[in-house]
Amino acid sequence: MPVHDVVAHLADTARTTCLGFVAGLARAGFDFDRQNARGVARERGATPRETLERLRRVAPRRPIPPAPLDSRLVEEVVHGEDIRRPLGLPRSYPQEAVVRSLRLQARTPASFGGAKELVARVRLTAEDADLSIGEGPEVSGAALSLLLAVSRRRAALDDLDGPGVTALSAAI
Repeated sequence: MPVHDVVAHLADTARTTCLGFVAGLARAGFDFDRQNARGVARERGATPRETLERLRRVAPRRPIPPAPLDSRLVEEVVHGEDIRRPLGLPRSYPQEAVVRSLRLQARTPASFGGAKELVARVRLTAEDADLSIGEGPEVSGAALSLLLAVSRRRAALDDLDGPGVTALSAAI
């Protein structure tokens, strides 16, 4: 997804209330991808600058879609990197947020946006946190890179080491 669309997605998410989420999902025929595409189209401005301004206006809002905190952390960290990496804007995230996000992705089925099936093939070892998940050939690296890789971001694979990288890459 292009950076412009990721920013629009975050703006849409920031505007979404619990009731709005359920109503939007029903209007989309309970197709989450369709609902997401409609939200991106709604919030995407004519220019990236306009879309960024829309995100800035809604960022302080507190109503959120019906999702647990850990799910929101995954959304913010992974999409934050979807925006920052292509633009060359490095950021350090609180380690606890990254680890919680990685743990959630590891136990959530792919059908819900997670990586449970992917993690069943390899053992993820974070070099910067006390974290090892899964069984099989090892994939090691920073927790953030592991999170991005299991969230199907191929760019993070270059940051990882170990005999399980090939299996992880093939599964993405």
